[in-house]
Amino acid sequence: MTQGEALTILKTGANVFLTGEPGSGKTHTINEFVDWLRASGIEPSITAATGIAATHVGGMTMHSWSGIGIAESLSAADVDRIASKEHVAKRIQKAKVLIIEEISMLSATTFEMADSICREVRRIDQPFGGLTVILVGDFFQLPPISRGREVKFAFESPIWRDLNLITCYLTEQYRQDDSTFLDVLSAIRSGEVETLHHETLMARHVEPAELPADAPKLFSHNADVDRINATELAKLPGKVMTFHMSSKGKDNLVDGLIRGCLSPETLELKEGAAVMFTKNSPQGKFVNGTLGVITGWDSDGSPIVKSKDGRSITTEPMEWQLEEQGKVKASISQFPLRLAYAMTVHKSQGMSMDAAVIDLSRAFEYGQGYVALSRVRRLAGVFLTGLNRRALEVHPDILEKDKDLRAASEAAREAFAAMPEEEPILMQKKFVKAMGGAWLAEGAAGEEQLADSKKKARTGGLPGRLAETLQAARDGKSLNEVAKARGLVASTIVHHLEELAEIGKLVRADFAHLVPLDVTDEIHEALKAGASDKLSPVFHALGGRHSFETIRLVRLMQR
Repeated sequence: MTQGEALTILKTGANVFLTGEPGSGKTHTINEFVDWLRASGIEPSITAATGIAATHVGGMTMHSWSGIGIAESLSAADVDRIASKEHVAKRIQKAKVLIIEEISMLSATTFEMADSICREVRRIDQPFGGLTVILVGDFFQLPPISRGREVKFAFESPIWRDLNLITCYLTEQYRQDDSTFLDVLSAIRSGEVETLHHETLMARHVEPAELPADAPKLFSHNADVDRINATELAKLPGKVMTFHMSSKGKDNLVDGLIRGCLSPETLELKEGAAVMFTKNSPQGKFVNGTLGVITGWDSDGSPIVKSKDGRSITTEPMEWQLEEQGKVKASISQFPLRLAYAMTVHKSQGMSMDAAVIDLSRAFEYGQGYVALSRVRRLAGVFLTGLNRRALEVHPDILEKDKDLRAASEAAREAFAAMPEEEPILMQKKFVKAMGGAWLAEGAAGEEQLADSKKKARTGGLPGRLAETLQAARDGKSLNEVAKARGLVASTIVHHLEELAEIGKLVRADFAHLVPLDVTDEIHEALKAGASDKLSPVFHALGGRHSFETIRLVRLMQR
């Protein structure tokens, strides 16, 4: 099934299981669906099985969203107690469309507990209290954490059957374009690894002396990752620069963001350190997984990274947010970097890499080798240092289930293809109306509404004047160009940025380019020497060489 065919089905309001191989575009498709929902006035509840996956999608873990926390089972009294919590009840009552990412890592038990809470809160004896449910993931990837006990997949729960899910199995490939490598990955996925496939991988086996210095290393165990990163950083000369994460919001929500964030709470770097970006740049300067080396520090100590393609990128702190019903409930801020010498296979899930050194000598989990290898775009980017038998195995139960899923997806594709063209549109209109939304106009007008919705999503649903100023600033224009584009004076633009900072909607990367680099040090020093917050003494101390607007922007950078 193509992404377009899956999107048509998602928009009808059916309960859907969206799946496909790594790189088939599951995340892209679900993002398009979310944009469409929001443009139609329907705010989805976005959740994930793990904290890492939740930070990728800007949502909450299913454990937090449903209120079940770390519970491994619930009595009737537990269900009643959780459902009686005001914040949980309010969240679930308001929900309309529930999206669960990385469903392969959610156990059947957790799936059923969340269902029980939703039924109790909504007082509707249907799966998840009658919510439209969208499940996203690939069961060939990492399974639920077992903690030494038998754990069932979510599809083994009777709730899965009762949801009457339409399976949308994406079959296009956007990450790998190497036919030999794709053959190997397909063989692992189908449980048909032969001598030829094993030999193809072992041809990528390298000795320690031949390892590329700038490629991240993937390990199955945390201990190996911590040891490698600490050892490699210690080898470098020079002073360690330390950057601490800041946060806003309730402790339990912040803790969830921290656990899922790929950037550490305390980031230690040195000049020459190999790093990886952990977030996508709004300006397109880098993406999650971009590799580079620290080449120095800018005037305020921010890391400067030289990427593998030779670009010099001055980094700024970025935010990871937890949103609920369109409102930011918690956020953390840190430089979007981590040491790139090593990371676990679990933390690499969802990433794309040009190259990776992969040690699968101690792989212990079904799907671990498949996940690690499928992060890399081409076979030439795989540098293998170890491989055991388990690394090339996938869960036997999934092999059988996959046949059923592919058949169900093909049946759904044929059923929708046979429908008159207007029938899916009527289904979509009915769904939007039932959810209390507004149907997007057809043609250019609808595209304009969708584009406007995406713009609002990027600016966090801010008031129009602030949203427009923020977007104009992010476009990389000068202060005067931003003012001209907005039809305002420069001082008003700076005032808008100060307002945005006050409500936690501004990071340095949004506006740092508005200040000439060669003036920041001088203004920083003058501001530090000032005895009060008044800017007139600073302006005069600088001999009038810099405008009040520039001084205010530098002050904003300090804050």
